[in-house]
Amino acid sequence: MKHLLIVFLAFFSVSCFAQIKTISFNSDKLKEKRELYISLPASYEKNPTKQYPLLVILDGDYLLNPFIGALTYGSYWDDLPEVIIVGISQNKNDQRTIDCGVDPVTGLPDGKSVDFFDFISLELIPMIQSEYRTTNFKIIAGHDTTAAFLNFFLYKDKPLFNAYISLSPELPINMEDSMPDILAGSKLPIFYYLSTADGDDRKMQERIKNFDTSVKEIKNPELNYKFEHFIDASHYSLVLHSIPSALYQIFGAAEPISVNEYNTKIVTLKEGYVDYLKKKYDIIENSFGIKSAIRINDFKAIEAAILENKDYNELDALAILADKNYPKSMLGDYELATMFEKKGDNPRAVRYYMSGFNKDEIADLTKDMMFAKAEELKKTFAKKPKIKGKVGQDTSTDVQTEVPATDVPATDAPASEEPKKE
Repeated sequence: MKHLLIVFLAFFSVSCFAQIKTISFNSDKLKEKRELYISLPASYEKNPTKQYPLLVILDGDYLLNPFIGALTYGSYWDDLPEVIIVGISQNKNDQRTIDCGVDPVTGLPDGKSVDFFDFISLELIPMIQSEYRTTNFKIIAGHDTTAAFLNFFLYKDKPLFNAYISLSPELPINMEDSMPDILAGSKLPIFYYLSTADGDDRKMQERIKNFDTSVKEIKNPELNYKFEHFIDASHYSLVLHSIPSALYQIFGAAEPISVNEYNTKIVTLKEGYVDYLKKKYDIIENSFGIKSAIRINDFKAIEAAILENKDYNELDALAILADKNYPKSMLGDYELATMFEKKGDNPRAVRYYMSGFNKDEIADLTKDMMFAKAEELKKTFAKKPKIKGKVGQDTSTDVQTEVPATDVPATDAPASEEPKKE
């Protein structure tokens, strides 16, 4: 497993490294320059209007590449959205200890750590939001000392971040008691991920587990919480186990429709399949600020549920949604053609299959397929009427009816694939 993780990180570090730029940020709050690592999504330059969630990584010196690797892998398979990542360098001259120091009596930021808190809140985030296209959804992540420090952003009435990834936090005094109350009282949606491992210090493990026990008693619907204890992990390998799990927890609602979601939430519906799809993408936009076309596979999942439940009229609404998301493609015409075919109105089905033939192909929908479907259906309303004659006389005839010209648009079909004359 360890070797696989090394290969995983090496591959994605190489593929993404060119996208990382290092800048020196002159901070008035810290009264010094601080090194920042900025990683932009692969599509950033190609989509000049697209906005992305923001991930701020404390201990950016060593946590940056593991996060980039997990996010790049997830976005490749369309499981995770692309994210703008900002890593803060904290491992020079014991910076992380100074940045995240607390008063030993109160357990609250003190001295330089107050300046570091203000640096993130008042300088770093505003600069990133002004220089880069970010949505309002922000994540912060850290490890041990920095994992505990990130909790202080939740102490504010209006927390700066929407999601928190706390990996083996080295909790200040009383934090395991105060944090559950803060999470319980949150009136805004909060994602919180917490982890520990057998390799952590025993006292650290005990306090983290007490924290977890208290949080699990919370009944706040605004809290999306996950805790993991890794048995065979060290304090450091825990990072590689935790990161993908935390990201999939946070962005779970943005994932494509899975087999489990289809079987438990969609096909079991009695109606409203298209509404379910609309709501899913409304949640993605409202939660993460991500505006994107509905995935083709999600269209096909809803189509499959409609067909399985024989609620064919819903294909009309699905066609409208398809035209809105992919106006130049044949998807909308395909859904209408399928609806009429299932309802036994083959002339109209042919009309829409042929109409779609003249539009852009999409996914597995091709011009050849649309043309072939139309040709096959045209045969079903070709008739061979019989003429009354003498008993025993063969009265069959080859006379056939044709689809009215107004119902079948002209096509640009290749000569080798021209329709057979009826």
